[in-house]
Amino acid sequence: MRLGKHLAHSGVASRRGAEALVAEGRVTVDGVVVTDPARDVTGSEAIAVDGEPVRLDGARVVYAVHKPGGVVSTARDTHGRRTVVDLVSSAHRLYPVGRLDADTTGLILLTNDGDLAYALTHPSFEVPRTYRARVVGRPDDRALRALREGVELEDGRTAPARVRRVGAHEVELTIHEGRKRQVKRMLAAVGHPVTALQRVAFGPLRLGELGPGKHRRLSAAEVERLRIAAQRRA
Repeated sequence: MRLGKHLAHSGVASRRGAEALVAEGRVTVDGVVVTDPARDVTGSEAIAVDGEPVRLDGARVVYAVHKPGGVVSTARDTHGRRTVVDLVSSAHRLYPVGRLDADTTGLILLTNDGDLAYALTHPSFEVPRTYRARVVGRPDDRALRALREGVELEDGRTAPARVRRVGAHEVELTIHEGRKRQVKRMLAAVGHPVTALQRVAFGPLRLGELGPGKHRRLSAAEVERLRIAAQRRA
């Protein structure tokens, strides 16, 4: 098995996160720093991240978390800020599935399942995410139509989004791309900068009544629905 995949299976990080750890020189195999995530390992080696031994954990868990504002969506923060991982007490080493800006609130998933995290976040799987945005001004039909058709951003045209008006200054927007600050940039591009943003759904999973800062472990049925949503589209 490739080293990056082995680390993901061990619950260290998502597959992409694990590959980044290796490339940064933070992983050793039998005491030797390895920087190639494609390095083959058998699992019998002494593998460590930042000097901490990595052990396979057969249990796979997924938590839904309501991220409050000001909490960063990383496993740890070099500036000492509170992270989403700090919100969940678990015996498993968890990491977030994707990211939300520090000032964005709402649903984020934590897991130790690298393959599921990869499938849920990789653009080729097109897993939808739904956001509620409060904006400056009152979005008219022309603005909503532009969002539905795709808007031109500095990194290219967006894919068509599902959008509906839910208040005078509030819209609900569903996208399946994962560009940085995409929802904020899309709404700014149609003349309605975002003043508050909350993710209310990730694939088939909705935020529901989960309060800010709270979390719950997903049932096996909910995890299976996420896996189905993450199946590659034909």
